[in-house]
This record gives sequence, C-alpha cells and structure tokens, in this order.
Amino acid sequence: MKKISVILSVIFGAVLLDILSKGVLLYLITGGVPLYGAAWDIVPVPYLMAHVFDFFNIVFTWNHGASFSLFRALGESAPLILIIFTSCIIGFIAHYLFTRAASYERIPLALIVGGALGNLIDRIRFGAVVDFLDFHIGGWHWPAFNVADVCIVVGVGLYLLNVFVARRKCLQQIKDGK
Repeated sequence: MKKISVILSVIFGAVLLDILSKGVLLYLITGGVPLYGAAWDIVPVPYLMAHVFDFFNIVFTWNHGASFSLFRALGESAPLILIIFTSCIIGFIAHYLFTRAASYERIPLALIVGGALGNLIDRIRFGAVVDFLDFHIGGWHWPAFNVADVCIVVGVGLYLLNVFVARRKCLQQIKDGK
C-alpha cells in the first residue's frame, strides 16, 4: 500500500506542478485561466514574457506537435492522434509501474507518467501544449519546454541511471558468486 501511495504522490505532484505553472502563466497573459478552447484563440504566439537571465527567458508558445514540435505536419488530426498515442503509452507505463516495476524503477516511471499526463491534459484542453521555459546561448534557442517535459526528462534520466546501477550490482554479485 505504501508503494502505491508514493507512486500516486509523485504522479499527482508532477501533474499539479505542471498545471499550476501553466495556469499562472495563462493568468498573467489573459487575466484568467481558460479551462478549454482552441490554443490559437486563447493566446497569440510567440509571446515574450520576461528576460530572466542572459541565457533564460520565460516565453509563451503553443506546441501543436509532440517533442520538439514533431508531427506538426499531421495537420488538424494531429491533436487527436497524439492524444490517443500518448494515452496508450501512459497506460502501458502505468500498468508496468503498478504491476511489475522494481523498487528502483518506481519514482522515475512515476515522474514520466506524471509529466506525460500533464502534457496530455493540455492537449485535451487546448489541442496543444503550453511551453514557456526558453534557454538559449546567444541567438541559439533550445526549443521551449515546460515542467511536464522536465519531469519526463528527469524520469528517463533517473530510470537509465538506476538500470545501469542495478545492472552493475547484479554483474558484481555474479562475479562474486553470490
């Protein structure tokens, strides 16, 4: 029971941080927090909000595709296809997380599921995902991203690190004859 509550807390925390950060941003731009609507009708983009550091801005942009705006060429059917595809991936990872995941896999997978759910909520609400973190060096900008994307990347990084460490421990035990 404790493992389920920890998993759900991480998922809920990731989704909550993502929704709150995007909600504050939408509120600052529009004076309200729209619950749904076509992305292009809510806020024109790109919208520079603040120059924070020489290498970091807070911007407002809609991502109509997947990671790094992939699949934008699908046109009007892109949101529906991405909603179905993302839901299937979330379902697969969540099933594994709650039924088979080893202890070292739980937090990373929960972060991935939470981040994916945060972006899925945007895609269902607006047909696009709100991105606002803009890191750059000079005139070269990394594609804008959001808190959900950070959760996914951190989750994947932790997962890979944990798998590497677990594999190394297992190989050491085999070597030691245990």
